[in-house]
Amino acid sequence: MATNAAPTAPVCSAPMKATSNGAFQKENPLDFALPLLIVQIILVVSFTRLLAFLLRPLRQPRVIAEIIGGILLGPSALGRHQKFLDIIFPKKSMTVLDTLANIGLLYFLFLVGLELDIRAIRRTGTNSLIIAVAGISLPFILGIGASVVLRSTVNKGVSNIVFLVFMGVALSITAFPVLARILAELKLLTTDVGRIAMSAAAVNDVVAWILLALAIALSGSDSSYLVSVWVLLCGTAFIVFSIFVLKPILSVMARRSPEGEPVKELYICITLSIVLAAGLITDIIGIHALFGAFVVGIIIPKDGPFAGVLIEKIEDLVSGLFLPLYFASSGLKTNVATIEGAQSWGLLVLVIFTACFGKIVGTVVLAMLFKVPFIEALALGVLMNTKGLVELIVLNIGKDRKVLNDQTFAILVLMALFTTFITTPIVMAVYKPARKGKPYKNRRIQRQDLDSELRVLACFHSTRNIPTLINLIESSRGTRKKGQLCIYAMHLMELSERSSAISMIHKARKNGLPFWNKKPGDQNQMVIAFEAYQQLRSVVIRPMTAISPLNSIHEDICTSADRKRAALIIMPFHKHQRVDGTMESLGHSFHLVNQRVLRHAPCSVGILVDRGLGGTTQVVASEVSYSVVVPFFGGQDDREALAYGMRMAEHPGIKFTLIKFTPKPETALNPPKADVGAESKKDNEIFSEFLNLSKSSESVKHEAIAMGSREDVIAALRSMSNSTLFLVGRTSPAMPLSDRSSDCPELGHVGSYLASSDFSTTSSILVIQQYDPSINAMEKPLDDINEASNKTVSNGV
Repeated sequence: MATNAAPTAPVCSAPMKATSNGAFQKENPLDFALPLLIVQIILVVSFTRLLAFLLRPLRQPRVIAEIIGGILLGPSALGRHQKFLDIIFPKKSMTVLDTLANIGLLYFLFLVGLELDIRAIRRTGTNSLIIAVAGISLPFILGIGASVVLRSTVNKGVSNIVFLVFMGVALSITAFPVLARILAELKLLTTDVGRIAMSAAAVNDVVAWILLALAIALSGSDSSYLVSVWVLLCGTAFIVFSIFVLKPILSVMARRSPEGEPVKELYICITLSIVLAAGLITDIIGIHALFGAFVVGIIIPKDGPFAGVLIEKIEDLVSGLFLPLYFASSGLKTNVATIEGAQSWGLLVLVIFTACFGKIVGTVVLAMLFKVPFIEALALGVLMNTKGLVELIVLNIGKDRKVLNDQTFAILVLMALFTTFITTPIVMAVYKPARKGKPYKNRRIQRQDLDSELRVLACFHSTRNIPTLINLIESSRGTRKKGQLCIYAMHLMELSERSSAISMIHKARKNGLPFWNKKPGDQNQMVIAFEAYQQLRSVVIRPMTAISPLNSIHEDICTSADRKRAALIIMPFHKHQRVDGTMESLGHSFHLVNQRVLRHAPCSVGILVDRGLGGTTQVVASEVSYSVVVPFFGGQDDREALAYGMRMAEHPGIKFTLIKFTPKPETALNPPKADVGAESKKDNEIFSEFLNLSKSSESVKHEAIAMGSREDVIAALRSMSNSTLFLVGRTSPAMPLSDRSSDCPELGHVGSYLASSDFSTTSSILVIQQYDPSINAMEKPLDDINEASNKTVSNGV
C-alpha cells in the first residue's frame, strides 16, 4: 500500500558557538566563531600587507593592495575552490565577519570626519570649487547613459531613479584620503596641481556623502517616496541635533583637555560611545550607521590635543586590523567570473570609459578656462579620477539594498580598481614639475665673499635634536653685520599609511610640501623653540616641515636646499646616545636617508652626531663656553670644516683649536690625495687665512702634529677628548683609526672613530662634506631606487 511521505521542513544550521574546548577534546577550532575569526583576520592582514609590499615599487596606495587582496580571497580566485571557502570563509561565519568589519568601518569613517576640516573647505577658492563641481557634474550626467545601458542588459528589475543615483555617485566620487597620499608620494603637494586637487577633492568628498545619503534614502524596500522624504527629513534633524546638542558637549570635553596634560579616560569613553549611539540612530532612521559616525567626527573641535588623542587611540587598531576585513568582505561578494562574454566585457569598458571621460574631460575643460596649462589640467583630471574606500562603501550598500546585482557589482569594483591603479603612472608620465630652483653660486661655507648671507638647512627628527641644533646655530652666527645667518629648520616626518597622515597633509595643502609653519597660534613646541631663539637679531630662523616616505624624503631635503639657496645641509646622525654612553640606531631607513642626501645634495652637507652640545637645554648667548676642534689633514672636506670652524671662532664664547696633521714621508694616506700639488696649494691658502685670524684672537690656537702612524693621530685626538665639538672633513686623507670596519662610512675614518663610544661620550661631532659640482647628483633625477645598502656601504657613500 502506497504511503504519502510527509514533507520535511528545512533544517537550519545551528549557530556557531563562540569558543571551542580545544583540539584535545576532538573539536575543530574552525567550527567556532572566535578561533575562525582570528584565522580570518591573520590571513586577510598578512595577505594584503604582502600585496602592498609587492606593489610598493609601482608607488601604489595601500588601498589598491587591499581591494585586490579582497578580490583574490573571494570567488574570483582562491574562493573558486569551494573547500577553501567552506573552511576559511563559511557562510555561517559571514555575519560575525561583516559585523566586525562594519564596526571597524564605523570608526574609520569617524576618523575621516575627525580629520576633515570644514573650515578649510569653506576657505576653498572659487576656482577649486568650480573645478570640483565640474568633476562631479559631468560624470554624474554621463552616469545616466551608463545606467540606462546597464538596466537594459545586466541589471534589470530595479528602480530607475535609485539605480541612476547610485551609478552617478559611483562614477563621480574622488577618494580624498587616497588622493592625498598619491600627491604626497609623487611630491606634488607643492605644486598648483596638488593644491587645486586637494581643495577640489575635499569638496567632492562632502558632496559625495550628501549624494550617497540621498541614494540610500531612495533605495528603501518601501516603494513609497513619502518614506524617502521622511528618511531625509529625519537625517537632517539628526545633523541639526548633532550641531546644537552633541557639539557643545564635545567642545566642553575638548576645552577641559589642555595642551600638555593627558586627556581623561572618561572623555575618550564618552566620545567613542557617542559614535556608536550616533551610528545606531542613523541606522534606525534608515540612512546608514556610517553617517552617524562621520557626522560626529566632523563636529568634534579640531583645535587642541583632544582630536589628536582620539586619533592615536583608535587609528592603528582600526586601520591595521579591522579595515582590511571590510575589503575582504567586499571581495567575497565580488565574482569576476560573472563578467563573461563580449557583452559583459563591453559593459566594463563602457563604464571605465564613462568614468574616466567624465572626470578627466570635465576637469580639464574647466581648468583650462581658468588658464591652467593643458599638461597641468590633464594631470589634475587624472588625479581627480582616483577612487577608494568610499567607492566600495557605495557599491556594498547598493548590493545590500539589491540595487546592484553580482555582475554590475563586479564591473563597478573593477572600474574603481582600474581608475585608481592608473593614476600614479599616468601622472608620472604626463606631469613633471620643475624641482630645481634658480642657479646660485654660494653652495659652500668656504667662499670669497665672507659678508654674504650663509643659508643653512638644519634637519631634525624629534625634539631630542633641538637643543643641540639651536646651540650649534648660536655658535655659528659670527659677528659680521652683513654676513647674516639664515636657518631653515626642517622637521622630518615620515608619511605612513596611518589615517592621521591625512591631518598632516591638510596643513601641507595650504603651503606645500615641505610647508611653512606660519599659523599664528601654532602650539607645536618645536616651532615655539625656534621662534623663541629667533629673538637674536643676527639670525633668521624659518621652521619648516617635510612629510614623505623615508625612502624618498631626501628629495624634499635636496629640493628645498636648492630652492632656498642653502650652502649647508645639517642632517642628524641615525644613531642617538643612550644614558650609558652607547650609540643606539634609529633604524636602517634613517641611515639610508643620510647616504642619499650626501649623494644628491646641491650644496655642502654636515652629519651631526649629537652628544648634547651645550647640555640638554638651549644656552643663552652670554653663557656660551665651548671648545671646538678641527683635525686638519687636508683636502676639500677638511677645508670646508675649517671654514666653518673659522666662522664659529668669531663667537666670543668659543675656544677654537686647529690640529694640523702633517704626514711623514713614509706615511701612507687613505685615501691618497688626487692632485697633491693643487690640493696643497688650496690647503695652504686657507691655512694662511686661519693664521691671520689666530693673530687677532687669543681664543684661536693651532697645533702641528707630525703623523707617522695611526697611534700618533689617536693620541692627538684623545688629548682633545674633553672638547665640546669636533668639526671633521668626511673624506680626510687619513688612515683608518680602528681595527674594526665601520658600519657608518658616511662619517669617514676620523668621524667614525670620534663617533665611537670608545673615544668620548660628551663630544659632539659634525662631519662635513664639501659640495663638489663634478660629482653632484642633483642634475640626475631624484629617484634613488633603494639601491642595495651593502653596495652603498662597501663603496663608502
